[in-house]
Amino acid sequence: MSFDEIIERRGTHCSKWDAMEKVYGVPAETGIAMWVADMDFRPPEVVQQALQRQIDHGVYGYFGDDSEYLGAIQWWMKNRHGWDVAPEWIFTTHGLVNGTAMCVDAFTQPGDGIVLFTPVYHAFARVIKAAGREVVECELALDDGRYTFDFDSYDAQMTGQEKMLILCSPHNPGGRVWTRAELQSVADFAKRHDLLIVSDEIHHDLLMPGQSHTPMALLDGIEDRLIVMTATTKTFNIAGSHIGNVIIPHAQLRAKFGKRMAALGLSPNSFGLFMATAAYSPEGAAWVDDLCTYLDGNRRVFDEAMNAIPGLRSMPLESTYLAWVDFSGTGMEREEFTRRVEQDAQIAVNHGPTFGKGGEDYLRFNIATPRARVVEACERVRRAFADLQ
Repeated sequence: MSFDEIIERRGTHCSKWDAMEKVYGVPAETGIAMWVADMDFRPPEVVQQALQRQIDHGVYGYFGDDSEYLGAIQWWMKNRHGWDVAPEWIFTTHGLVNGTAMCVDAFTQPGDGIVLFTPVYHAFARVIKAAGREVVECELALDDGRYTFDFDSYDAQMTGQEKMLILCSPHNPGGRVWTRAELQSVADFAKRHDLLIVSDEIHHDLLMPGQSHTPMALLDGIEDRLIVMTATTKTFNIAGSHIGNVIIPHAQLRAKFGKRMAALGLSPNSFGLFMATAAYSPEGAAWVDDLCTYLDGNRRVFDEAMNAIPGLRSMPLESTYLAWVDFSGTGMEREEFTRRVEQDAQIAVNHGPTFGKGGEDYLRFNIATPRARVVEACERVRRAFADLQ
């Protein structure tokens, strides 16, 4: 397939394109949607074929025998990430926002504190607050324009009410691929404060060339406090399938999570299972390799354009397709630089403050779209800030 193909998504019940005028006031006909984190690309042909087989069969009954699905997950984690996963560790949820909510529900109580390293994916805080738990924001430090941890500061913040930390690895929105040493520091912090670790690794396949992701599960001595979340949805652009995996190596934690899954009567939809099984394959792997090469090209085009505008700085992207742009150098109030992007450039983007402390001067741009559209968006931003150049 060609990632350069423009696929019209307007009028298809697409959240990203059909809701941008209502949410941001960006005109539907002339605007560019760069907010919701899905891609404007079709998934690999092997996924399309799997769906087509179900349509051709024409009977959509209950799904049985998930051994092939579980085997595909095992194959992918071993071959792409060097992680041996037992099939009994795997729970399938309705995506990873649901997976996060299930972890919060199963392992914490109302009033408990849950640590987030902010700015971070906005759905975490939304789920935590909705469940009556407390969000504890540990703000990431900046080191030469890249996010790092500041555990001396975080240690001082802890009160003893905290029961869990949710880690985004790789990081959204900053695009950091945490090093093994950094992940070990997270594990040590969790041990010091007796916190469960929920490691959301949904972006682990979307790596820029030269980057290498370390699964949290490969660290020693944390199995008794670790829950890992992974999914095919971001990797293969099948978020509408609402499928994700909560992987729990520890038997007691697994039993507790399984009890809550059973109590809520949760089970996955068959279409998501067929799509994920097909995606986690050699054909899917080749497609991901091509995708990451293409995204790296988009990254270079986008960063060069943003960094050429005085006052703007695009954080170096190591993973994901979500560019995190700092507007603080413009000296503008947040409302002003946001207005220029949304009203003058007519681009729908995510607002930095929704990601928590540290996001105030940023906007997040989704660059997983045909390159011609990235080029057009860059030109629009350049014109919107022409007075600074």
